[in-house]
Amino acid sequence: MRMKEDHMLNGQLKPGYNWQISTENQCILGYTIHQTTNDINTLQTHMESLKENLGKMPETLVADAGYGSEENYEYLEKNSVEAYVKYQYFHKEQSKKWREDPYRTENLPYNKENDSYTCPMGQQMNFIKEKIKITDNGFRQIKRLYQAENCNGCPVRDVCNNSKSNRIIEINERLNHYKSIIRERLTSERGKKYRSQRPVDVEAVFGIIKWNRNYRKFLLRGLEKVEIEVGLLALSHNLSKIAARN
Repeated sequence: MRMKEDHMLNGQLKPGYNWQISTENQCILGYTIHQTTNDINTLQTHMESLKENLGKMPETLVADAGYGSEENYEYLEKNSVEAYVKYQYFHKEQSKKWREDPYRTENLPYNKENDSYTCPMGQQMNFIKEKIKITDNGFRQIKRLYQAENCNGCPVRDVCNNSKSNRIIEINERLNHYKSIIRERLTSERGKKYRSQRPVDVEAVFGIIKWNRNYRKFLLRGLEKVEIEVGLLALSHNLSKIAARN
């Protein structure tokens, strides 16, 4: 995997593990080690481990956009976890430029009666087919495709459609449903509080371990040994927090 600390500045791939933690008030409640570079695929395994350790699922989860996906939102909903998990482009879509861009798929008007969208030039975009994608975890995603009737000669084609054919947009209705719920939560007063608290709570723990204790890389090799090493680090961190409070 590519490391944040790239001393050679050449993006070298190096052997490593993806360390996930859950914290509350800077105490580590649970940890998992993963052999994947993508945070999205670590969430469910991590939550199951947390449930085993705590005896139940947490009532609330706050996480950054690296964990936001349709699959994870559905998993958290089924387990009655109130998710404050950002999705990709959450911050960008809050900007005036994003909201007023007439060419963005998210801003195209939708006609529920005839199941169609309208392009910036007023042309109807009709449903043509569904596209199904199966993720690496076996999760089934369904996207509905809509196509404009005729983009030939359109005066704004260069900024609206890069393809040689008529513009096609993909709509994931289930994901959009989850995003609307997440958006409402994240922009609420409670959500704003959680968003400001998350980096102070969880990122600080990694900062303390890496910088204050100068622990930059694992000393052992192999998944089982590294899990023990991480467990000892978590235990020592929690004991130091308890001692500091007393």
